[in-house]
Amino acid sequence: MPQEVSPLTPADAQHRLVDVPGGRIHLVEQGTGPLVLLVHGFPELWHSWRHQLPALAAAGYRAAAIDVRGYGRSATPADPQAYRIGAHVEDNVAVVRALGEETAVIVGHDWGSTIAADSALLRPDVFTAVGLLGVPYAPRGGMKPTDAFAMIGGDEEFYVGYFQEPGRAEAEIEPDVRGWLAGFYATLAGDTMPASGEGAVFFVPKGGKLSDRFVKERPSWLTDEELDFCAAEFERTGLTGALNRYRNMDHDWEDLAGQEGAPITQPSLFVAGELDASIAWLADAIKAFPGTLPGLVSSHLVEGSGHWVQQERPDEVNRLLTDWLETVNGPTPQAPTRTR
Repeated sequence: MPQEVSPLTPADAQHRLVDVPGGRIHLVEQGTGPLVLLVHGFPELWHSWRHQLPALAAAGYRAAAIDVRGYGRSATPADPQAYRIGAHVEDNVAVVRALGEETAVIVGHDWGSTIAADSALLRPDVFTAVGLLGVPYAPRGGMKPTDAFAMIGGDEEFYVGYFQEPGRAEAEIEPDVRGWLAGFYATLAGDTMPASGEGAVFFVPKGGKLSDRFVKERPSWLTDEELDFCAAEFERTGLTGALNRYRNMDHDWEDLAGQEGAPITQPSLFVAGELDASIAWLADAIKAFPGTLPGLVSSHLVEGSGHWVQQERPDEVNRLLTDWLETVNGPTPQAPTRTR
């Protein structure tokens, strides 16, 4: 895979395409040592881990950030049901195998956090530890997700429901992908979110669009070059593959029927921005961690950060990740000596 896929590739990192049962997965890897698989969320790419790749490599790990199926340079199946959670878990297992490893630590953000959690839940033989950023683990519950989301918002429509109808969100986003992404990133970022917080943006007024409540400022951590790269990838692929993850939430609920209330027992980590609306909506899931994540090593809220925590506060997140990985794997030969 040529380096020109992105001018923002960290020095010494390599692009690769690996075969998986559903097609191919594009990834960027850096470093040697125990494998750490990094899984992005919506609407992002491998690029959301650009700050973590060199930090993990310097700490003695082999870090691999994937484009999730439906995104970037990875396969984009036409069948909407090809985006069920089991397919993503199979992709992650296949990536580990394609990289010549038997096991890996998996770390995810946003939708990637859910994919990482379910990968650890369903394949504990492969994923020996799991890091969750932004979205806490919430085991499968008794109510179908779309029924639960339909009860939220009153006269307005919760964004998950807005995303369900094929073509509807695409019609809003795809005429101006760059502008839509810029607004979405800014509205959920700690330094540019509305004074009322990011929560209101997730509710769509009747007859309106999700972007009606976007802010116009640019987050300090997002450069024009970085935004241009993300926009170019989504302009090339469209958003349907990414949105199909939302459109399979009920299928996931059906597929995970045998896992209702199941805990993840491997060593785990949770990190979120203190201003991220997810920690308010999912406060009960966080309170349930003693039962749902009995292997939780540590949990952190990052001051001043919004939803894009590993991009907004990369140095702090890198420290939290490497400290946690040391508890999981022990010191690596390349890791610097630390004083505490």
